[in-house]
Amino acid sequence: MLLQDKHGRFITDLRVSITDRCNYKCVYCRTGNEGALYSDLPLADYLRLIKIFVQLGIDKVRLTGGEPLLRGGLVGFVRDLAKLRTPDSRQLDLALTTNGHLLADLAAPLKEAGLRRVTVSMDAVDPVKFARITRVSNGYDHVLAGIRAAKRAGLEPVKVNCVLLRGFNEDQIVEFARFSREEGVVVRFIEFMPLEEDRVWAPEVVVRMEEILEKLNQFRPVRQLPNAPSETARRYTFDDGLGEIGIIAPVSHPFCGHCSRVRLTSDGKVRTCLFSLLDHDLAARMYAGASDGELADYIHSVVDQKEARHHIGEPGFVKPSRSMVHIGG
Repeated sequence: MLLQDKHGRFITDLRVSITDRCNYKCVYCRTGNEGALYSDLPLADYLRLIKIFVQLGIDKVRLTGGEPLLRGGLVGFVRDLAKLRTPDSRQLDLALTTNGHLLADLAAPLKEAGLRRVTVSMDAVDPVKFARITRVSNGYDHVLAGIRAAKRAGLEPVKVNCVLLRGFNEDQIVEFARFSREEGVVVRFIEFMPLEEDRVWAPEVVVRMEEILEKLNQFRPVRQLPNAPSETARRYTFDDGLGEIGIIAPVSHPFCGHCSRVRLTSDGKVRTCLFSLLDHDLAARMYAGASDGELADYIHSVVDQKEARHHIGEPGFVKPSRSMVHIGG
């Protein structure tokens, strides 16, 4: 039986964090000095759990972290995932999100192993500003090389995600528009969410969708592109059709009603929403000897508890029990 929550949404998208470690300390994410807090499972155990999810209707798997390219054995793991088939014999839509620092050397091997697409987190196209945000002095050139290597390898469309923070990088909106047009990548601006370690989020720090569109239109007129129902980004191109911009606006324009995703953390816990207050310990049941069928039944019971929506900005909002880096993007 396919996964469907009590709100009628079919769950087809699984985000899997394969490590809690990261080699960046971005100011909107790892705002403290904490390193990894949770363990990583053996890759064979992630594979077993993902197989069960796929048999329940998951057809898109995105590998995340932390930074997934830090995980040894990644290429072989992708090769194993690429062999999986959905109940109707389709291949998985297999993708990966990375900060791109190690991507230049891994893009071609990952493509050959079966990875289809890659998304790179990159919050400035100015090296000095990039270093200020990531707190890594030599990162910009590595990430740019990784993006270009991904394009050469055919991991397209290459998407570049930029989290906007007022006072840090809102001046990069037009620069990223140029970057999309010149590099042939899809740039996606993401509204800053309350998911950072030190919990310093405030509404006034959020650069909202309307402001992003205003600045884009000042650069060059934009027109909206069609969206798939469960797509998180509102898609735009410019009047001449060159370049693509997405805007992911969970704060100002929530898209919870069409959510099709759940997450598996690096330590094997299911989270039904980024803003969940609870973890559901799937790995503990696996290590206690549960059969695949028993694990599938548990997954069904967890998905049935999926939240209707998040409550960012509402009175009484409670921040999630983990920060973003410890959940998986």
